[in-house]
Amino acid sequence: MSAPNQFALLRQRRFAPYFLVQALGAFNDNVYRQAIIGLLFWLGLDADQRGLYATLAPAIFIAPYFLFSAIAGQVADKLEKQRLIVITTAMEIGIMSLAAVGFVSQNLPLLLVALFATGVQSTLFGPVKYSVLPAILKPEELTGGNGLVEMGTSISILCGMITGGLIFYLAGEQGPVVAATAIVLLAVAGNLVARLIPRLPAGEPGLRIGWNPLPESLRALRLAKQQLAVRNAILGVSWFWFFGTIITSLLPVWAERNLGGVADSSLLYIAALALFSIGTGAGSLLCEKLSGRTVEIGLVPLGAFGMSAFLLDLYFARPGAAPVGGLQLADFLAQPGSTRIIIDLLGIGFATGLFVVPLFALIQSRTPNNQMARVFAALNIQNSGFIVAAAGVGLLTQQLLGWSAPQLLLALAIANALVAVWIFSIVPEFAMRFASWLMVRTLYRLRVEGVEEHVPDEGAAVLVCNHVSYMDALILAAVIPRPVRFVMYYRIFNIPFMRWIFRTARAIPIASPKEDAALMQRAFDSVDQALANGELVLIFPEGKLTADGQINPFKSGVEKILARRPVPVVPMALRGMWASMWSRRDSRLGRMRVPRRLRARIEVIAQAPLPASSTAAELEACVRGLRGEHA
Repeated sequence: MSAPNQFALLRQRRFAPYFLVQALGAFNDNVYRQAIIGLLFWLGLDADQRGLYATLAPAIFIAPYFLFSAIAGQVADKLEKQRLIVITTAMEIGIMSLAAVGFVSQNLPLLLVALFATGVQSTLFGPVKYSVLPAILKPEELTGGNGLVEMGTSISILCGMITGGLIFYLAGEQGPVVAATAIVLLAVAGNLVARLIPRLPAGEPGLRIGWNPLPESLRALRLAKQQLAVRNAILGVSWFWFFGTIITSLLPVWAERNLGGVADSSLLYIAALALFSIGTGAGSLLCEKLSGRTVEIGLVPLGAFGMSAFLLDLYFARPGAAPVGGLQLADFLAQPGSTRIIIDLLGIGFATGLFVVPLFALIQSRTPNNQMARVFAALNIQNSGFIVAAAGVGLLTQQLLGWSAPQLLLALAIANALVAVWIFSIVPEFAMRFASWLMVRTLYRLRVEGVEEHVPDEGAAVLVCNHVSYMDALILAAVIPRPVRFVMYYRIFNIPFMRWIFRTARAIPIASPKEDAALMQRAFDSVDQALANGELVLIFPEGKLTADGQINPFKSGVEKILARRPVPVVPMALRGMWASMWSRRDSRLGRMRVPRRLRARIEVIAQAPLPASSTAAELEACVRGLRGEHA
């Protein structure tokens, strides 16, 4: 049987209509905005008039995000989500009909009014776009689903810009009519597809909506700061928008001056933007494979430093003006060094995909459902501020300080690395997950069976597993879709470097009553509190690593935990770890040498939950059966 992957979601009604609606919305927004630019050229307006629009349009579009995001988040939490999506796409039909009148009558003020209304509609749809995913996806599908959405958004924006830019070029005198027809038909298509989305429950139906934008915006921002990891994931997403805004705003000038593109031609600019977008889509899609279908925030540091590395190389690849100007796309590809520039643009986009997709999944997995839309509304408010700041930084550095595009790219690469280090230092969980992800994925090839099916998607449960090596907790954390609290022998907990990983992962150290009775009692209390909070707790009931590869008898501690807090028990087994350098098969000196097999194959197997009344002997028998002879 083939392994599940995110593309299967595109064949399922719970996801496919939603995916098409958000992709059509992003596509239509950009067709419309680029078609307005095409109209300006078609009307023969001079550069000053076009420049005035280029200054006004982004501000007009983004203003509603500041004004109405908090209200939109409350509405999205209060209403049934499918109904709200239908309402917002119906609004799009009306707005695009108004814009169509503007195109046909060539009325620029009316087009700007419609652009503001488009911003309002996007503001209302924004909190639904990502808050709906936890309602339609399982925890193990969040990373893949977000990857598809990010890929779809990137490609839709790119295709929308190209389509909108070509309308007046290809349609000639019929350009206004073609543009008007296209945006209305796309809006109608989005509304029809939205009606196919299954009904989705409201997050908090009894919520009373506050209509004053300023206090509600402050309240939403405070709500988003309640959890440190979520707060900094939101900061990371906003930084992604800052980073992307600077790069995309630089591309037109950079393509002409530093790549040698033809003056007043957008061909090389569009090609560079396409490479960046394709890279982002590829990185977004690969997140599920690299994460093993968990919310793996260990990819975030990898993406962050990849962004800086490729951006630095892009600077050194072309730090000054192009040696030859007036190049068409084919001419540029024939120039020395063009391959390096193409790889860098793809690499920057690829790394941004690795960076942002796990952050979205983390926000969704750690935020209560009844607050989800308001938290994403706060994200939109903060994103808007970072986009405006990026535009300000671009103007300041280029117009006042006289920086060239490559100099600004160099500064952005350095700033990105510093911001990444700062975020990861204040939330050690990001760096911890990166370290554990790197260790597990470097040393082993994992096969997982039964974990997605049998580990509960929500609510408390105890997981029990055999204990073979010092790496067991890291391996299990890498394959279980939800965060897990591990109970481990305190001597393993205190291993240098590993202690930092375990402490950051909120593992619970335990000792025998003879060694430290107080520590043992604290451990039982911590386990009970974690289960009361609806968390997963994983126990190694043997109480120690196996010394001979065989499973030791399970101790009665697991029975005491279940008697105190009756929850389901999921038996699990590790296979293949006895041959690992981290087991006790070797002496301490022997364990210091190179692993017996690089990228060794190991397995994690799980079976259906057992009742809380199960005894330690019964659980031991289940785990023995799951492991079989595969020590």
